Parts: sequence; C-alpha cells; structure tokens
Amino acid sequence: MEELDALLHQPLRTQLVAFLAGAGEQTFSDLKRQLAVSDGNLDAHLKKLLAADYVAVRKESGNGRPQSYFVLTDSGLAALQAYVLALQRLLPIGPEASSHAPAVIEPRLAD
Repeated sequence: MEELDALLHQPLRTQLVAFLAGAGEQTFSDLKRQLAVSDGNLDAHLKKLLAADYVAVRKESGNGRPQSYFVLTDSGLAALQAYVLALQRLLPIGPEASSHAPAVIEPRLAD
C-alpha cells in the first residue's frame, strides 16, 4: 500500500498548504482567520511545515507591528501534489473508478 505523507496527512496542515497553494503569500493573521484556528495551533503547524521546507516565511517590519508572510515552497507544492495523487490512487474517483474498484463479493446461499 502506498504511504501517505505523514506531515500532510494531518487535516489542518493539509488545509493550510492547500490554501497557500491557491491563495499565495498570506500573513499569519490572514491564515488564522481563513482557517479559523488559534494562534498556538497555527503556530505549531506552521513550525512543522517550515522545518520540512514546505512553507517559507518572510518577515517585514515597517511602521508599527512586524508582519510574517507565509508562502508555499516549491517542495511544499510538490509534496501536496504527490499527496493528492496518492489519495487518488487509494480512493479512485470518476469514470475510471469502476475498473479500479474492488470486486463486490456476493454472499453464497446454502444449497
């Protein structure tokens, strides 16, 4: 059986990288609001994604409070694409699914 990326298999991290893939660079506050998570929860998951080089951070300090901007890296996008493909192979969906679906086993009736 194909292995799924354990880092992306956590639902919030999957949502996070998928959101960044579509939305591009986002601030911590934007991510927190869009994903409806607490500061601590988002921070913990971002740290794991940063350590894996799936996400990069850019910090800006202008007038007022410093801002952190997060973006999906090329390796993060590749990991997301591989994760989605692995899921598709495990759970075939669409017209071709019937040829990949397991055979239905009919119960045998006693003779």
